[in-house]
Amino acid sequence: MAKQYETVIGLEVHVELATKTKIFCGCSTRFGGAVNSHTCPVCTGMPGALPVLNKKVVKFAIALGKATNCTITQYCRFDRKNYFYPDNPQNYQISQLYLPICRDGHIDVETSNGTKTIRIHEMHMEEDAGKLIHDNYEDCSLVDYNRSGVPLIEIVSEPDMRTADEVIAYLEKLRMICQYLGVSDCKLQEGSMRADVNLSVREIGSEKLGTRTEMKNLNSFKAILHAIEGERERQIELLESGREIIQETRRWDDNKEASFTMRSKEDAKDYRYFPEPDLQPILISDQWIDEIKAKQPEFQPEKAERYKEEYGLSDYDTDILTQNRHMADMFEETAKLCGNPKKAANWFMGEVLRTLKDKAMDPEELTFSPKNLAAIIKAMDEGKINQGNAQKVFAQVFISDVEPLAYMEEHGLMMVSDAGAIEKVVDEVLAENEGVIADYHNGKDKAFGFLVGQVMKKMKGKGDPAKVNEVLKGKL
Repeated sequence: MAKQYETVIGLEVHVELATKTKIFCGCSTRFGGAVNSHTCPVCTGMPGALPVLNKKVVKFAIALGKATNCTITQYCRFDRKNYFYPDNPQNYQISQLYLPICRDGHIDVETSNGTKTIRIHEMHMEEDAGKLIHDNYEDCSLVDYNRSGVPLIEIVSEPDMRTADEVIAYLEKLRMICQYLGVSDCKLQEGSMRADVNLSVREIGSEKLGTRTEMKNLNSFKAILHAIEGERERQIELLESGREIIQETRRWDDNKEASFTMRSKEDAKDYRYFPEPDLQPILISDQWIDEIKAKQPEFQPEKAERYKEEYGLSDYDTDILTQNRHMADMFEETAKLCGNPKKAANWFMGEVLRTLKDKAMDPEELTFSPKNLAAIIKAMDEGKINQGNAQKVFAQVFISDVEPLAYMEEHGLMMVSDAGAIEKVVDEVLAENEGVIADYHNGKDKAFGFLVGQVMKKMKGKGDPAKVNEVLKGKL
């Protein structure tokens, strides 16, 4: 009988924090600046430059720790992790090994098999490294230190995940918590959320963990899924052929859909960790923890329940609308301004999400004003504009946040309710369709619908349907 294997997975997730300045200096953390433009002697590792801790980094770490059921280490400190790499200007990284700021937490995730608890071993604060740019034309590597010193929280899970689906559920839950707290935008494509996958396999029923490998360079959920499946198959193949699995760090290549050896896995002692001499230990008071906890937002599960109770929305709609805090806030404001939560939800579930998909944008990139979408919904309720033209107006609101009523007037998109104007068109249609009039008087109901359609066609869809019906019936 063939052996059955179980996959055991733990994650190390790096989250770039949404502070305006770096962890130990005043340089900007903004993504995409000119090469080496967000740098100073501290973040480029100049001799004699001294770090000064950014208090907001500690605040964000505590907030994330409390939101993930962690114990806060009220006396914590930084350590030096010593290693040489060209993007590491000091030849050490300031991190936390011995006294990380958060420990022993957990989050619950929804899987196809129900709710599962994933334990968090620890979270620690550290500085990011720079970025190497490999120039194949010149056959050299260049270094951009803009990212050097950007604050990170590393979230280390216990090896509690067994499938790629559980991994994605865990990452999506972490991302949502971070975004709701405002501690990070968690954009994988910009590197503000990065996951290293520690994976091993063992025979089902075995309590002993297998030899694990660590996979890096995973910058999308798709890459993570493929990397887990690929590495699982590679390890099982080695075991089945009687070969040994080597503990190592591997790089995932999404184009080739394969992983490649980077280096054998280092143990902590290889880094010669010791307490960071240039930074004081951090003392965190009960009062500060309580203040941060009190300011935490309404998280997704509570918000979804409230939408169901307050607005009468379905489970599906509330789940989609609350996945992103920014979009949820915009929806709530629109619902309040237009006075019709269900219609506001329909617009977000329909036009807003469709436009985001068409433009390959994230919900965080929504910039239109809720009052302008509310104005479109109100105009439809008041019969000032039809569905088709409302969608045209929204397309402009989405792009440049135009004032809807002014745009409708300027582009002739308002419904025509004037009885005189409608009567003129009705007379034209009746004159052109004497046979249809006879059909109507002979009891053919479809004839009336045809005449309404002809009137609306001549009015380019801008006739008020109720008024058109009223005038046409009167004439007939």
